[in-house]
Amino acid sequence: MLLKLCAWIILAIISSMAAAAEPMRYIYPPPESGADVRMNYYWELLDAALAATRNKYGPYELATSPKVMNAARAEMALSHSTDITMMARTTSIDREKLLLAIRIPLDKGLTGYRLFLIQGPTQKRLATVRTLQDLKSFSIGQGAQWVDTEILRAAGLTVETGSNYDSLFGMLNSGRFDAFSRGVNEIGKEFANGQLSNPELAIEKHLLLYYPLPRYFFFSRTPEGELLAKRVEEGLHLLIKSGEFERRYQVFKKEILTGLTLSGRRLFVIANPLLSPETPLADKELWDNLAKELKAQHH
Repeated sequence: MLLKLCAWIILAIISSMAAAAEPMRYIYPPPESGADVRMNYYWELLDAALAATRNKYGPYELATSPKVMNAARAEMALSHSTDITMMARTTSIDREKLLLAIRIPLDKGLTGYRLFLIQGPTQKRLATVRTLQDLKSFSIGQGAQWVDTEILRAAGLTVETGSNYDSLFGMLNSGRFDAFSRGVNEIGKEFANGQLSNPELAIEKHLLLYYPLPRYFFFSRTPEGELLAKRVEEGLHLLIKSGEFERRYQVFKKEILTGLTLSGRRLFVIANPLLSPETPLADKELWDNLAKELKAQHH
């Protein structure tokens, strides 16, 4: 009984010390434009993971950096521990060497399922695509610093790059490339927003591209970064264990796939040569098998 009481007192002291401590600061990159809502789900998930660990780690602060930065600048800032203390990004071997990754796919790999934004008249030409070889005769737009660019090129596809997220929509509109490859988790809102300034914008109707592409939380490889990462990793595992992670994911998935026609599409699967050997591909619980789900619907 005395031991239990002592343990309780020690725990109470630790908890009160944690509560009195300075908040742990999680500063992440702001949206790349006013209409950019791609990351909201990830920051809400982060908030839930931090809230789940409040008793152990104490208060926390979540904020966006006041500095607008594209993907490459965010990575550089984080590696030098300036302006931001974390980011959520798709991964690569090089990125995992430079930064500390929590290897839990935040959207269960959904970003790797790709549809294409096109200009309406391009649909007729794309309707003739039957094989990956056919697709190689079309140019695909991507960000210059995005890992997708290297993945698509490694598969022999033609890629045209833009310097930032916003510019790619203008490039598509002006015919600089045929199709803008987007994750199924991004394309719905982008299509709705893009139509306002580009009435001919359309979602291609027949094709679906897939490659394994986890999006992780990343931190700097510093003592502070390691501590920030440790808390988030513990929080994510708590959310997975309680079922909260899956609940949030299903709400997110339903919301983003509403209005998208996915079944009956021609699926092309390509390799991702940029994946680290430590990618948890064998843990099926961490991944969404959307391709299998669509195949079942189709039959």
